[in-house]
Amino acid sequence: MFLSSSGIATDTRKINGREVFFALKGDNFNGNEYALNAIDNGCFCAIVDEAKFCIDERFILVEDVLSSLQKLAAHHRSKLAIPIVAITGTNGKTTTKELIVRVLQKTHTVHATHGNLNNHIGVPLTLLGMDETTEIGVVEMGANHIGEIAALCEITQPNYGIITNIGKAHLEGFGSYEGVIQAKSELYAYIIKQGDLVFVNSDNQLLLDLLKNGDKKTYGSSTKADVTGRLKSELPSLTVEILDPNSNAFVVCETKVIGKHNFENIMAAIAVGYEFGISTNEIANAIGLYVSDNNRSQLIQTKNNTIVLDAYNANPMNMKAAIDSFAKMEEGKKLVILGDMLELGEYAKEEHSLIIEQLKENQLSNIVLIGDHFSAVKEHVVCNHFNDASEAVKWVNENSIKDTLVLLKGSRGIGLEVLVDVL
Repeated sequence: MFLSSSGIATDTRKINGREVFFALKGDNFNGNEYALNAIDNGCFCAIVDEAKFCIDERFILVEDVLSSLQKLAAHHRSKLAIPIVAITGTNGKTTTKELIVRVLQKTHTVHATHGNLNNHIGVPLTLLGMDETTEIGVVEMGANHIGEIAALCEITQPNYGIITNIGKAHLEGFGSYEGVIQAKSELYAYIIKQGDLVFVNSDNQLLLDLLKNGDKKTYGSSTKADVTGRLKSELPSLTVEILDPNSNAFVVCETKVIGKHNFENIMAAIAVGYEFGISTNEIANAIGLYVSDNNRSQLIQTKNNTIVLDAYNANPMNMKAAIDSFAKMEEGKKLVILGDMLELGEYAKEEHSLIIEQLKENQLSNIVLIGDHFSAVKEHVVCNHFNDASEAVKWVNENSIKDTLVLLKGSRGIGLEVLVDVL
């Protein structure tokens, strides 16, 4: 049935014709209620899990739609005779995935996670988008509870694994930093059990300690790593030198990526490229052409200012990295606009306090803080504070901000991107 369809649909507003509609449920919707509409709009059939919506042979009644979607994805993946690279970690998952895809596309047909659709729904949809033309799959995996990465591995059946890094994020769901470590390392456990290959950052001692055994390929700045690179310059964007394994000479790769923290993401992509037989020059070319988007480490030039937009997500690790990189950027007028880091639970006040201290250490004095968590610690630094981004927009409109380098960094829920239009 699935193979004779044109694909999977979960949204009746995005139907092209002959898809299989899966009537997924959410907190505020019941996909079963849209099943008939999906059929009327051209879907091949509809998978539902409430009997009253199974009105004729065009509908298939299952016990649970989401579980059925995941089982279909796992079965489909088992029939695909292709390697799949799985990526998880606290920070850099999407950037690493995009860099890897660009590199692998030099010589292969690649199907990868779209955007950051990396959860229990997005991963199955990614797998079901692969077909006989796909030569390599690249799947991003996100999680906010212990056991989720393990479950996604059972569906994806990856042959290669990368943990970008492990930091304090989604602590409400994981319970503690130790919970984050346990959850992310589930990818290593799966890969090792299968006897497949893990790529590991040799500059990250925590990751090395977690990988006590198993087949691995290391990457990093050390000459002892299997894949070696070095950061030649980080301003205005990163310039990386890659050690070519054949000539033993360094090849320069000038990127459009900003922020020293992205060096490890670039190195991961280089390591994967080498594993799949791609030359150093081709890798350097692919990475050099990559431009970040979707509010991640974007350098935006407006009529009045230059903006570093990094507001897709925020946690202590990536916010500290963003502040450090911003502090090193060109001299002149600077403005730091930070939004709350969400989902930190009982650690929220402590972690936001540490960010305040880091601003002081970097001698950044023109500061705007947004959100309830920063409100609790704002008295420790001279700043403007606003409850939400809309209040900050009003403040920007009332003040003449020109010829300024601006950092916008915060969790997606704060919505800092609305400030771009007024800066």
